[in-house]
Amino acid sequence: MAQKLTPKARRKKATRDKKYAMTEWGKYKKRTAQKKKCKKGYDYDHRLKKCVKSSKNRAGGKGGTKNEKTKTRYGY
Repeated sequence: MAQKLTPKARRKKATRDKKYAMTEWGKYKKRTAQKKKCKKGYDYDHRLKKCVKSSKNRAGGKGGTKNEKTKTRYGY
């Protein structure tokens, strides 16, 4: 479900999201996900290191993504 944002908030969010995606960690995730070439409807899960259904890989599951300790787990 899309977030209901004002046009100004939507632009600011797009800027934030792009900035995050262009970090070293974001570039690493994109690079490795593209190498795996998961079948349609699947995404590469960097935590599990395998292709999983997109619906299960978005938003981190039950606890969201706030609990994932990316820096300690992956060194990024």
